[in-house]
Amino acid sequence: MTVKDLFLALFVVVVWGVNFVVIKVGVSEVPPFLLGALRFSLVAIPAIFFVKRPNVPLRWLLCYGLTISFGQFAFLFFAIKSGMPAGIASLVLQAQAFFTILLGALFLSERLKWHHIVGIIVASTGMYFLAGAEGSSDVAVGLSFTTMLLTLAGAFCWSLGNISNKVIMRDNKVPVLSLVVWSALIPVLPFLVFSWFFEGKEAIVYSLQNIRFQSVFSIFYLAFVATIMGYGIWGYLLGRYETWRVAPLSLLVPVVGMISAAVLLGETLNAQQVFGAVVVIVGLLLTVFGGSLKRLQRG
Repeated sequence: MTVKDLFLALFVVVVWGVNFVVIKVGVSEVPPFLLGALRFSLVAIPAIFFVKRPNVPLRWLLCYGLTISFGQFAFLFFAIKSGMPAGIASLVLQAQAFFTILLGALFLSERLKWHHIVGIIVASTGMYFLAGAEGSSDVAVGLSFTTMLLTLAGAFCWSLGNISNKVIMRDNKVPVLSLVVWSALIPVLPFLVFSWFFEGKEAIVYSLQNIRFQSVFSIFYLAFVATIMGYGIWGYLLGRYETWRVAPLSLLVPVVGMISAAVLLGETLNAQQVFGAVVVIVGLLLTVFGGSLKRLQRG
């Protein structure tokens, strides 16, 4: 990987890590489902007028948009609104890697290897310690089994989107940016419906009439920087290099997420939470690199 492309990859990692802080700021003033509708509206429009529609069957486009866009962020935004710490959310959401492996084995007949199972067990143990941590800090108060389950539900939806993406890419050559932009049309209506029924007309009108600069910044960051720029650059890198060179760099996202949450939001972890976070990261590393370690031992 060239130095320029390495910097591009690290730029995306930082953008996606800080993304969780931006979400925390956004849902503090804008109801979470309304925030989702505004985000994906800006992702799709005006980009669809400049990006060619992907050659994908409508059923798979719907499946992708309803899972990786609507499902993932509906649960994540609601979890963070309910108190889930931004830094911990960035880590727990990486459970999508484990769900994707399990779903791949179930629906795509992919082999489930020993290090996948060990990694899932280790990471699950870490999440148990995270969710069971007690303390008087805002992080400890917001981090509960409820917010943990909501975030894990978001991770599961992400993994369903990953499976849809694998089927789409297996059967069609689709530019990543094209898929991201056109699938962004799909979650807008469900987000608006959920916002209307669960947040109410008054909350929607009040939020739009009294929107502040930090909320506008959050919406534009989520739409243009984290989504269009982030996925566009990531797709370019995946198209230019082998997957194994690019994909593992995403493991740095929760590291950036937790650091940025500590610096920008003042989120601090107690000893049990730090231990849980480290165990989850070890589980992720085992899942991604466990096979390579076994090959090195044989060599």
